[in-house]
Parts: sequence; structure tokens; C-alpha cells
Amino acid sequence: MNCFMFPGQPLAFTTPLPDDLDFAEIARMTGERTFLDLTTLSWTKGKPTENVKLQVYGAAMSLYRRRLLLRQEIRPDIVAEHSMGIYPALVACGSIAEEEALELAFRIGVCFAKLGEMDSYALGCVIGLTLDPLSAIAANNGVYLANLNTSRHFLLSGQAANMAGTIAEALANGAFSANAFPSDAPLHSPLMEEISAPLAEICGEYQYQEPAMPLINHIDQKPLSAAGISGYLVRELTVPVFWEQTYLALMAGGVKRCFEAGAGDSLKKYNRWIDNEKSG
Repeated sequence: MNCFMFPGQPLAFTTPLPDDLDFAEIARMTGERTFLDLTTLSWTKGKPTENVKLQVYGAAMSLYRRRLLLRQEIRPDIVAEHSMGIYPALVACGSIAEEEALELAFRIGVCFAKLGEMDSYALGCVIGLTLDPLSAIAANNGVYLANLNTSRHFLLSGQAANMAGTIAEALANGAFSANAFPSDAPLHSPLMEEISAPLAEICGEYQYQEPAMPLINHIDQKPLSAAGISGYLVRELTVPVFWEQTYLALMAGGVKRCFEAGAGDSLKKYNRWIDNEKSG
């Protein structure tokens, strides 16, 4: 059984950019629906934030990588998503069109940016600590666990003023890597509920078809239905991403091969880490 995995927002742009007909078509749609020129990575209208640019770029590259897999006659039997990878994942299972996925990533990113105008937020990547001590550190500093990628790889989310102390405490308690990154919004935390109404309005404007294959969500590892997609797109931003649980559920469900469709290979790395821990 083949699984297509769609990662969330990349932390950086990869170069050089592809130069083929599929990328040209994705770039055309991206320019029309989001005003981002993928060939120059610049906006043709307005000045959205760098995070919005990364979100749109990530969705575009996932759609492009999906096209390449299909051209190799590799097709998914099941689809998994991580964070903002949900938008291209919806395309992979036939629920929305490519243009709509790009537009959703852009519009939701712009909504994030409006939240960022009211406060400063950050994400923190912590590697090496286990869940319990890191949960205590997060609680001490008023930030939230956002991504539980493996048993020792986590993303934190919260106000920027609280993140620096969190990172320092994590390093002091044995983390072998801990870094903070500016973010427009405190993704996958209860703080996102502040913009749940405008997010719901955006997500409710689209028509979602019933997934043609199981689309496994990263919260409770159950397949999404057409009726539940709009609500899920809002809810998933207020709660953590449980990737380790998702990957283990995929393996238990009979998945034999995982193909990452994104700008990098972060999910592949998490999967190897999980496999190594389970086998060791």
C-alpha cells in the first residue's frame, strides 16, 4: 500500500527551482491565485509576509512533487497530512482542485499575518528531550506543544516573548538542539482560536468532494469525510500535530511505502527516527 505524505510549511526556500512543464503550470496557477511569482519568489500584488510566502511556496512544491510521482506511475492508496500539508493533501485525494489548494494556503496565511500584527509569535524546535520534561518546560514558560513529530523531536508555539526563555531552559535541561523562529501566528495552539471565526469563513467558501481514498488526519488518525473537512481545517490549527501517532497508525494499517510530496524530506527523517527507535 502506497502513502503520499504532505508536510507542513518549510522553513526555507530550496534552490534551484525546477524547470519543466509541470512546474511552469504550478507557477502559473500560483501567480493567478496568490500573486506570488514562483520563478522570482516575489509578490506581484501587495506585500504579504515572508511566512505567507513560505506557506504558498510549500503548497506549490507539494503539488509539483505530487505531479512528479504520478508521472512515475506511483499512485497513493492512502494520504497523510502534517499541518499545512492538508491543502495539497486534499488535492491528492480529489477533494479540491490544485488552484483551490493554493488559494486556501494564501488566504489562510494572510489571516495568520493579521493575527501577527497584534502580537509577536514564534515557533521553537526542540530536539533531544522527551515529552514529559518538555511539557513541563513549555508550561513553565507559557508556550504550547505544537508538533509531536517523534519521541524526541518537537515544535513549540507561542508568544515570542516567552519562547526565548523556553529555548534556554530546554538547552539547560539536556536538549541537544533548540532554536526559535519568528512566526505570524502561534500555530497549533489554543491561541489560534482568536481568529477561528475568519478562518471558518474562509474554509466554508469551498466545496469539498468526498475523498477518493482515505485521508488520515493528524489529530486522531481517522479518515476525513467531505462533511468534516471545513471544520477540520480550522480545528487542526488550534491543537497539536501528532505525527508519530499518525505514522505508526499508517504502518499498522498496512502501508508499505511512503512518498513525501513537499519541498524537503522532513517527514522521511521523522519516520526513520521512529522506525529506528521502535526497532532498537
